[in-house]
Amino acid sequence: MNFVIQEIPATAQAAEGQAGVAPAHESERVQTAGLGVPPSGDSPTGDSPTGVPRAGAPPRRQRPDWLRVRIPSGERFAHLKTLIDSHKLHTVCEEARCPNMGECWEAGTATFMILGDVCTRSCGFCAVATGRPPALDTGEPLRVAEAMRVMGVRHAVITSVNRDELPDGGAWVFAETIRRAREVRPGIKIEVLIPDFRGEWWALQRVMDARPDILNHNTETVPRLYLQVRPQAKYDRSLELLRRAKQGGMVTKSGLMLGLGERTDEVRAVMSDLRTVSCDILTLGQYLQPTKNHLPVERYVHPDEFLQLKEEGLAMGFRHVESGPLVRSSYHAEYQAG
Repeated sequence: MNFVIQEIPATAQAAEGQAGVAPAHESERVQTAGLGVPPSGDSPTGDSPTGVPRAGAPPRRQRPDWLRVRIPSGERFAHLKTLIDSHKLHTVCEEARCPNMGECWEAGTATFMILGDVCTRSCGFCAVATGRPPALDTGEPLRVAEAMRVMGVRHAVITSVNRDELPDGGAWVFAETIRRAREVRPGIKIEVLIPDFRGEWWALQRVMDARPDILNHNTETVPRLYLQVRPQAKYDRSLELLRRAKQGGMVTKSGLMLGLGERTDEVRAVMSDLRTVSCDILTLGQYLQPTKNHLPVERYVHPDEFLQLKEEGLAMGFRHVESGPLVRSSYHAEYQAG
């Protein structure tokens, strides 16, 4: 995950802030990597997304050393932080304490979250609020594009919540943001990380017609775990989206989180399925529990296992594989557009 920003009202900022828990001590110079997880680690109860303790929930685990990172710093990081504050832009990655934030900001890569901060789905791994989203903000594409210009972004990743209540699932906003970004920032590389649009392929085509440099849609996990992890999604639908995008001339990308209870042979099977639909780029990273009300971490995957899967992915024919405990779907995106 890189630099996720979103303009939201002050009332929403207060609510959003619940997801990003600050380090226990301001003097702490090393933080635990994760998506809004306190340095103390995972949920001691292993609660379910509904808040009901899971039967036989695993005990609280000490995070391994490889999941600890230095607090972001650097001249460009400080400059961008000043710009963000002065333009009153809300950074989800700051509150989530993304492990790669400093590195990505220094590289001039940014990920912009569009379509609001309320999702119509209830994935077991995601800390974004579920509910009825506000009315569509048609002025958002221009504001996001202007933010890219002000910050001097060279590679932008555009992602979103799910907006299943919209006929096109928000595809117009994706496409318009791409167009506006290229107007104000000529030469910018753009990757989109899109939802499945409920299988409305005309909506997918709307995004493809805007010609992003990379089209990313994450499979997230193995088919066996979809009911717990992505209850409103369908594995075959995600593969079909990627197949259609590739047939439409897109550079395609997908990613999985590891540590949710999947077996390694199941991960390899998903990798094989992705190559069957000619997916170009693969990301593999460690799942980290956002709050105690989300799915617990079943296992911390060793860096050597991630390296092995990377080697296997390259041998399968992926042109680029990012695989490691701290990898998020937009990690090193600036090197993948070609």
